[in-house]
Order: sequence, then C-alpha cells, then structure tokens
Amino acid sequence: MSEHRRKPPQQPQGGGRAASRRAAPQRPGRGAAAGRDVPMDSRSGPHGGPQSSQSSRAETRRAVQRGPAGRGRAGGKGRPDKRLVNYPRSDKDGWLRFMPSWKLVSGTVLGFFAVIIAGAGIGIAMVNTPDANKAAKAQNNVFYWQDGSQMVATGGSMNRQIVPIDKIPLSMRNAVIAAENESFETDKGVDPMGIARAVVNMAKGGSTQGGSTITQQYVKNTYLDSNQTLKRKVTELFIAIKLGVSEEKDKVLAGYLNTAYYGRDAYGIQAAARAYFGKDSEKLDPSESAFLASMLKGPNLYNPDGGIGSAATPRLNEERAKKRWAWVLDREVAVGRMDPTERAKYTQFPERIEAEQVRSLSGQTGYLVETAKQYVTKTLHISADDLARGGYQIHTTFEKPKVDALVKAVEDTRNGFINEKERPEYDTFVQFGAASVDVNTGAIVALYGGPGMDKKYFNNNANTSGVPVGSTWKPYVLAAAMEYGTKKSKGEGISADSKYNANDKTVINDRDGKPLLGKDGTPFRQKNESEKAYGYVTLNEAMEKSINVPFAQLVFDVGHSKVRDVAASTGILKDSMDPNDNASFALGTSTPSAIRMADSYATFAASGTHHEPYSVTSVEKNGTPLPGFEAPKAQRAMDNSVADNITKVLKNVVESPEGTGIKAQKLGRPVAGKTGTTDKNKSAWFVGYTPQLSTAVTLFRSDPSKPDQGLLSMNHVGNIDSIHGGDIPATIWTEYMKEALKGKPVKDFPEAQDIGVVADAPGAPTPTPAAPTPSPSASQSTPPASPSPSGSPSPSKGGKPSCPPWKLCPPDSSGGTDTGTSTGTSSGANGGPDGGTTGAPSPPASGKPGRPGGTSWGTSLGTGG
Repeated sequence: MSEHRRKPPQQPQGGGRAASRRAAPQRPGRGAAAGRDVPMDSRSGPHGGPQSSQSSRAETRRAVQRGPAGRGRAGGKGRPDKRLVNYPRSDKDGWLRFMPSWKLVSGTVLGFFAVIIAGAGIGIAMVNTPDANKAAKAQNNVFYWQDGSQMVATGGSMNRQIVPIDKIPLSMRNAVIAAENESFETDKGVDPMGIARAVVNMAKGGSTQGGSTITQQYVKNTYLDSNQTLKRKVTELFIAIKLGVSEEKDKVLAGYLNTAYYGRDAYGIQAAARAYFGKDSEKLDPSESAFLASMLKGPNLYNPDGGIGSAATPRLNEERAKKRWAWVLDREVAVGRMDPTERAKYTQFPERIEAEQVRSLSGQTGYLVETAKQYVTKTLHISADDLARGGYQIHTTFEKPKVDALVKAVEDTRNGFINEKERPEYDTFVQFGAASVDVNTGAIVALYGGPGMDKKYFNNNANTSGVPVGSTWKPYVLAAAMEYGTKKSKGEGISADSKYNANDKTVINDRDGKPLLGKDGTPFRQKNESEKAYGYVTLNEAMEKSINVPFAQLVFDVGHSKVRDVAASTGILKDSMDPNDNASFALGTSTPSAIRMADSYATFAASGTHHEPYSVTSVEKNGTPLPGFEAPKAQRAMDNSVADNITKVLKNVVESPEGTGIKAQKLGRPVAGKTGTTDKNKSAWFVGYTPQLSTAVTLFRSDPSKPDQGLLSMNHVGNIDSIHGGDIPATIWTEYMKEALKGKPVKDFPEAQDIGVVADAPGAPTPTPAAPTPSPSASQSTPPASPSPSGSPSPSKGGKPSCPPWKLCPPDSSGGTDTGTSTGTSSGANGGPDGGTTGAPSPPASGKPGRPGGTSWGTSLGTGG
C-alpha cells in the first residue's frame, strides 16, 4: 500500500489554532495534569494518537464534578462561588452541604434582630398613644349618705368609679404585681418571653393574653377593642413599649386596676371592693386584695358566685378561687412583697357580702338619687345627659337611719290601713309622700317618695306637685296679717286674738267691703266642714279647730299678694301657688311639694330665719371638688316675733283638746303643726315641727299610670268614711318623729311676745266681765246660718279611744273643720279644687261618724283636719 494512504486524516477547519493551543504549555490549575509540564507530543496518545487529547478533556469534567477543595463548584475548576449566600454549601459533599456554617447562622440572627429593632423603632415612632376609648372612661355616679358611707353607684354605662393610686392599698398593688407581672416596676412595658408565648398560642388558635404584662393589659383595656387579631396585638405591643418608657408606673398600675373587670358587674377596683366586701378600696386588707387579684384571672371561672358554662358552677369556681387566692399570697412571699409572718395571718378564705345589684335603685334609693340629681344639675348648670355620663361623687344630706324610720312609719301604717284585695274599689292607688328637713340648716334628711321606682312608681311623692295642701296654708294667711295688718288695722300687724265670724255659710266680703259674688251672681257664702254656729272666734281658735270662714275673709282683708309674699319668703315656690284671688286661696288650693312644706314650716321653727332646702353637700368630678355646693345662707323671712307667734298658735293645734293635730301629742315633746284636708278628701296633710326637725306628710289617691286623671276621692279608703290630715298623716308623722328624735334633747320653742293690735272683724262683740264668751252677732253683710244643735256633740272630758290610731273613734268634741275648699250654696259659687260641692252637708247623728259630704270625722278627738 502506498504511503500516501497512511497519512493522518485531514484536521477540521480551525484545527491549526486548536492545535496551537494544545501545543502550548498548560498553565497551572487548568487541564487534567495541573501543575505538570506537558511535552509538546503529549497531545498524542501512548502511541502518538488522538486518545491522549480525549482523555485529558474527560478528566477535566470529572474534576469539575468532584469539586475539589479550592475550586468553585459553580465556577468550574478553580473558580470562586459568586452566590450571595453559599447555601447549600458548595464546599461540602452529601448532607454536609445542607448544614449552615456558623457565619451563616450568626449573620442570620443578627439580621433578624436588626430588622425587628428597625421595624419596632419605625412602629413606635409612627404610633401615637390614642385617646382612651369611651368604655374605659365610662363611670357611674356614686351617691353617699350624710355620714360618708356609700348609698349607691349608678348612672353610667358601667359600674365603675375611678380612684387615684393613693386610694388603692399597697396590699392590692403587691398582690397584682406578684400574680400578674413580677417585673412590672423594672420592665419597659413588654415581656419578650411573654410575647413569644402569645405568638405560639395565636399560631395554635389559642388565647393571646397569656404573656401580657400589666402595661399591655392596661393598653388593651384602655385604648383598644377586644378583638384578638395580630394587628391588634402588634398595636398593643407598640403602645405598651411607648408607655413603658414614657409613663409613670403608678399611673399605669392605677389605670389597669381601674379598668379591669372583676365580676359581679364591677369594673375597677373601687366597684369591686364595694361589690364583694361592701367597703371602699382603700380599706381592703391583704387577704381581700389577694381575692380580688385572683378575680383578674377570669371572673367567669374564679368568681365563687358561679359563671357561664358547666365548668363554672359555684362549687368549682370557689375551689379554683381558694387555690388561686392562696397561690397569690404565697407568690407575694416568694417575690418579696409580703413577709412570711404576715402571710401566716391569712388562713381563712375571705367572706364576701351577698351578691346584690350594686346599682339597684329599689325602695327609696331611686327617689333619693333623683332628688340629689336635680339639685346637682341645677347647681352646676349641666344637663341630665351630662350627669348621666358618670364620674361624679355626690355627697348628700340624707341620713339613712331617718330614711329607714320614715319608711317604717309609712309601711306600718299602710299595712294596717290599706287592703287592696278586700276593698279594691277604694283602697287601690292610695299614695303616701313625706319629707323631713333640718330646722337649722334646711338640709333634707329624709323623704318617702313612694313604694319604689323598681315597682314602677316613678313619681316622687315627696317632690310632687298637683296635690293641694288644704288648711296647712292657713298659717301663711295669719302670718301675713301679723306682718302687714288689715284694712281695719291700717297696716299695723294684728294679733291672733283678733276675732272673726266663724259661722258656716257666712258671706265673704271683697277688698272693698262688698259681698263676693258667686258664679250665679248671688253673694258667695263660705262653707265650713261643720254647720256648728261658732259665732265670732279668735284667729287662734279658728286655726286650732281649722275653721274655714275666718281665713276666707282674712285673706281679702290682708290681700292675696301679701300672703303670697310671706309664703314665698319661707320657701314656697310661686309657680306652685294658686294664681286666683279667691276665697279658696286661703284654704289651700296651692300645691307645694312635701319638701317645700317641711322647709317652709322650718322657717317658723327657726324664728323667721329661712334656709333653702338642699340635698347635696359636696360634689367631686373624678376626685376634683366642684364649687357651688356650700350650704345655702340663712335669710330673714319675717320678724322673729311673727314667726314665734305663729308657732304659739300651731302649738295649740296640737296641745288643745279640740285641736285638729291632737294625735301628735304622742311624740312627748313640744310640737307645733297644722292639719290639712281638701274637698271630697282628695288629699290629707300634716305638717309639723319641733325646734330641731320639720316634717310634712301627705296622703292622696291617684292612678300613677294615668297622671292626667287627677286626684281621686279617698272617701271609704281603709273602710273609713272620710280621711283627714289629723289622722293617717299625723300618725305617720308622730311615729317617724319618735324614732328620728330618739336621743335628742327635748327643747321648747322661744316664748312668743305679744304683738299686733286686736283688729276684730266688723260686728264682733266686745267682751264684758259678765259675758266672757260672746254670743254670735251677725252683721248685715254676714248673716250667720241657723245653728243645728242636734249635730253638735259635746266635748269629751277624758278617755282615749280603744281603736288603732288611724281608725275612727267615738266623737268626743265639737270638732274642727278642715275642708280646704271654698264652697258655695247649691246654686254654686267660687269653688275649690274640684269646682265646688253640690249643697250643704248634713249633720252627723249624735255619737256616730258622718257620711260622705257631712262633717265626717271632724268629731273624732277633735280632729277635723
């Protein structure tokens, strides 16, 4: 074979340059035999062929795949790894590739914390402390008795009273810190480990509250809603951190204890102390504090009263509460907040008061609160809505023992007097009202407003209007006559010894001396309750027996405006006065409240010095005293001699055997007072006083569900034909005053000086030694009615009725007359509160009570009022 057939095969295009590269000496680290000199002929195989070149390239690929040390895996043999993070690790084989290096771990941790710190810093800088939400600020108003003890907390959307840190005992602070957040006083508002626990719990779908600090819980209660979301938790965290470095610890702790819920409808430590132990928070002992700290774990499961769910029975809850209570005390010792010897004192689980409605307005409380609220809103010039937002601490004048005594007097009398089941047509809707005022200050010490607002009796009968006061108005007519005089006395005050015609159906003259005309144009004749021919009597006797005719004439002789001025000076509101200048005005068609009547009569007791009635002594708003609640200043209403003479006359009403207020003698100390009864027995009053206390009692009948219906007749109520002020009201008054004045010194009134001139009405006889008791003599303008001897029983000389104090007893006197209306003849005339009556009454049979429309029990013990 020729040699040219054995020539090597033709190289491909470019083979010259490739051959030149292969022929060039290899640089270290490149090629299969790095670090070795490769001879030029090494590109051939062992026999000088191409296998040598192919073997070199295969070896290079295997070396790259093995990735020996010092060679970058990604970059090929000898090239560095250009990834930002060398993971999986390129310099390790097998599972070692996935083990992070210490540099990677430390860098990751540092980076994480750097991000957290930066994020927290940005978050804290961006988050402003929000305003406290309305629920956290919601409080109720706290009302206190006169002695400073709490009456009731009510009026706000939550039962809460915010108190400052100095009103929270150290024992409570120690218990809560030990149980809830040991590091509270040193931490910055957050607990990192607690946060971690919360995150884990949230990831598991559980509660996020387990690791919250006191600061975080305060933030949650005060600034945030209750939705457990990640956003809310983060916001809570940022606000807590901010407060932890900017707010005083005492403020945070007080805020938490004032906003937390303790069970029994109590929000805040003060409400909780009242709800469980009936005391103010500052009086809690360490054992009670530990109990309340236990409630913060969750009242539903720890309140011994029980909660919601099968696991929250009273028994189970008490077991948990006892264990938690003991743990809290032990925890205080463990963290150095209680001495072991102190801990050893508390071995008995603290006793709680019975669960009750803390904000209850049952019984008289509702009326007391309403009276005080009206006084506060008027004094502060705020609306009822403003007051209802809560936060006020209101100290009242009400004395609990006196309120209880008044309630007992009313209820005891009512229970023996009213029977709605047996006599529903008569005994339903009978209502009582009463008020008692301190003579020397005007402070309202007690009142009775009705059965209770909780029983749907919302009208306060002690402060109601629309109930005519009857003959209790007559003292103002007499006081005006003593102060200003009459036409006959030419402006000089007159004496109570002045005489007026007292016969029934006497014609009344107007200011000009002309007969007053009735609706039919005929002369108006004033009616007494009795037809007895009294003749001319002194004004003292007319008051004592409550005879209408003399006062119906006296009001015209003095002038209606003068009477209004005197009544107003003693505290009677002018808008409660009858605006009509008629005869009825003198007999009590005006409608002051029991509070105003008691306060007004106190002016007589205080020798003419008047104090406006008040029910509040001081008010604080969130602990800050508010101005304007000083006791009203004394004002001179009338000359002391006038007031003392009125008292002398009103003492006779009680002390005289024929006085209409004789039942008040049972008090056993000096008493002055006046009875009052209106036409058809629609209302009955007794207003009386001692030198210390003035009290008014009213009785009337009205359907509280129909306030526009007006007053109903009390005839036959309690199985009695006719009720008068000297009976039921006087009985209640006496029983109350006995208890209210128990232990008080017996005092008499100042001695009254003789005042005024004796200004007898025209036609009054002049007494002579031979005739000490003048016989009646009628003038041309005032003809007396014919007497009815058969209807005038003789007065009794002694003995007491053997019947209950409110029952009608056998007549023993000539009887007083106290129907507070001005009534005409059958033709009609200037009427009373119901427009007048229809004719003259019939006299009662001797020794028997009168029937409706008659003198009824004007003959009973001389009580016609």
